[in-house]
Amino acid sequence: MLGDFVERANRGALTSRPDHTLVGVLRIPEGALSPWVSLTRRIIGAIALLFTAALLVYVERDGYRDSSGGELSFLDAFYYATVSLSTTGYGDITPVSPDARLVNILVITPLRILFLIVLVGTTISVLTERSRQAFKIQRWRRGVRDHTVVVGYGTKGRTAIDAMLGDGVAPTDIVVVDTDQGALESAANAGLVTVYGSATQSDVLRLASVQNAASVIVAANRDDTAVMVTLTARELNKKAKIVVAIRESENIHLLRQSGADSVVVSSETAGRLLGIATTTPTVVEMMEDLLTPEAGFAVAEREVEPSEIGGSPRHLRDIVLGVVRGGELIRVGEPQVDAIESGDKLLYIRRTGK
Repeated sequence: MLGDFVERANRGALTSRPDHTLVGVLRIPEGALSPWVSLTRRIIGAIALLFTAALLVYVERDGYRDSSGGELSFLDAFYYATVSLSTTGYGDITPVSPDARLVNILVITPLRILFLIVLVGTTISVLTERSRQAFKIQRWRRGVRDHTVVVGYGTKGRTAIDAMLGDGVAPTDIVVVDTDQGALESAANAGLVTVYGSATQSDVLRLASVQNAASVIVAANRDDTAVMVTLTARELNKKAKIVVAIRESENIHLLRQSGADSVVVSSETAGRLLGIATTTPTVVEMMEDLLTPEAGFAVAEREVEPSEIGGSPRHLRDIVLGVVRGGELIRVGEPQVDAIESGDKLLYIRRTGK
């Protein structure tokens, strides 16, 4: 109980905390680069610098003196490059001619600096990670507008995001809120901004900038959680489009009262499709086609063109399903949409890629 109280108290101060303290709670995606790829590049770079220095020493081997006597071999040159670039400097091989010393000043010394940068680059990267994340968080919080907040990165949330990405929404315009660190890690790897915390807490939603969002998708695992999240989101943003997925249809009225614009009953929708599939499986196939933007057909919305005003939506080149007028969907066939008006939007079927 005490732990829950402390956690709630900490979350209540999220938006007032300095940006550097939000690292780990709010995460801005980095460029997708495997750490093994980065490490391999550093190793190859270090070896290339060693060989470059060794080659220069070998070319100028007559200007070097070996304390053991004899002419320098390439192995000797590589040995000298290794101890020189690593700043070990045993002194058993030294440049004595003016040319060799000039090469050491103008070439070997810069190579030594580059070599050290490559070696400690990983450590520096780790040490500066929090600073870079804090800077990115600060910049993101100042500029984020008209994005979509997705609460829950389970099957429903992930599928909703895949559909949005398929429709051309940029990953940086999507913010995922969840309490599962594994789910947030997957979301971050997909290039999405993530916020760790319970979306029932208003300050967590503020951190996701719900107050500036254009839409909110609530894909919680429990209907009561969905109601609480919807209430909190609507309180913070009166204009955002809030879409909620629930399990039981008896909770639809609660979501409507809480401020949801659209409510999807996942269990009943799946059940209907299962029932239809037993008699007319091609209908289910077409529904899947319409819901998959990557191939075939898709349901889309567009503005009315000036040449279409006054005409019937049934006589257009597109297959029109309905007309959105004043924010209300009116299905084709209703008397009030026999003539298209200025400001209407058309809900139609389009081919993918158009």
